[in-house]
Amino acid sequence: MTDQQVSYTLDSTLETVDSAEQAASRMATEAGFDDEDVMRISMAVREAAVNAVLHGNAYDPDKKVSLGFERTGKTLVITIRDQGKGLDLKKLPDPLAPENLLKTSGRGIFLIRSFMDEVQIHPSQTGTEIKLIKNVPGPTAGGKEASQ
Repeated sequence: MTDQQVSYTLDSTLETVDSAEQAASRMATEAGFDDEDVMRISMAVREAAVNAVLHGNAYDPDKKVSLGFERTGKTLVITIRDQGKGLDLKKLPDPLAPENLLKTSGRGIFLIRSFMDEVQIHPSQTGTEIKLIKNVPGPTAGGKEASQ
């Protein structure tokens, strides 16, 4: 697989979320991930895009979401950045806390972290950037695919 970089600038709409998910699915498939990992990567990107559009940019039509894919022989790195006020990581609720178990929201970051191999969140006063990293499967010494 050759190195590849692709980036998009998207509006702060729910259609953006669908576009981001479709692009992630396409890139993950091209990178050689199996159907289950493609679904996980797509869902992680969908959750991050929802956060960028809803929580970051608050559907502001003047604010954009940037979406970038970087594919190397070893990783697929997906970067999503909004233009909001930034995220306070200390204020993220624990979705597994008893008082949050029945809530219908607040699980996005938790799901993203469970679906990806590495997640880096970089909040700032001019927006939040999240990097989603998934290791590309490859053959092991025995010729079988590496399990995750």
